[in-house]
Amino acid sequence: MTADVWLPIPPEEIDGLPEGPRYRFWNGEEEFPADPADCAFYVVPYMKPSDLCVRPLPYMTSVQVLQTLSAGIDHVQPGLGRLRPGVRLCNARGVHEASTAELTLTLVLASLRGIPDFVRAQDRGEWLGGFRPALADKSVLIVGYGSIGAAIEDRLAPFELARVARVARSRRTTARGPVHPLTELPSLLPEADVVVLSTPLTEATRGLVNADFLARMKDGALLVNVARGPVVDTKALLAELETGRLTAALDVTDPEPLPPAHPLWRAPGVLISPHAGGPTSAFLPRAERLLADQLHRFVNREPLRNVILTTGSSAGA
Repeated sequence: MTADVWLPIPPEEIDGLPEGPRYRFWNGEEEFPADPADCAFYVVPYMKPSDLCVRPLPYMTSVQVLQTLSAGIDHVQPGLGRLRPGVRLCNARGVHEASTAELTLTLVLASLRGIPDFVRAQDRGEWLGGFRPALADKSVLIVGYGSIGAAIEDRLAPFELARVARVARSRRTTARGPVHPLTELPSLLPEADVVVLSTPLTEATRGLVNADFLARMKDGALLVNVARGPVVDTKALLAELETGRLTAALDVTDPEPLPPAHPLWRAPGVLISPHAGGPTSAFLPRAERLLADQLHRFVNREPLRNVILTTGSSAGA
């Protein structure tokens, strides 16, 4: 194989890459590393704007595979219509589960136990005592029960919860219990003390957490978003936060990055982290193992992992 492979990680830093392809390093720079028409396997730059990620796509007339290094694919979807039929789009399932689940648990515990208040009190030299909510005996609802949602539940398991409810696109059964379809959300929301969003951003989930969704949440409930910002209607969430009826912990926002003057920064009862679920020390070794494995499969014409859709097919339409 003499086709080009574009990588956002220098190829010399990735152990185990197969011989054969010409490896080109490109992480979103203005100049392309080679003619995009020669690229057969494009690994999309990680944590870069959507317009940058899709910029080479109109010129990639020979591309066969798009590989993201994120679990979500929403940032490349705007460019898929510019590709020829038959291009496989793969995500990074297996790379982000541990880090994202870790952060989810951190956000839940920090919010319930009042860690932001303690940090501010420490800055003032103030001993801030009093009772705080515990995670023990709470009911948690996980909206978006893919591999990340399952990893979140794995880490919640030791915390003596009263109940975990799971929601995904369609009904199914897992070893931990039933997964409810999205249509059953209205009946599940009033029972949850903590609602965790870990769903991909699709047309079905954009604006899913609207005024009606939030109104169905019980008084004092915590909303945790580790999915994508546009899953939540920011204006509707702000209205609930301002009343003090709900609290929120957000790793993603809409807009993102959140502008300095945005009212969400100053809303009561909200903890915001800067889309920090994926970029940790766990990312690079897992990403490099995925790429080496995928490229061996590609070179040897074996089935690829994590194929989300194929352009031009009914699944990719």
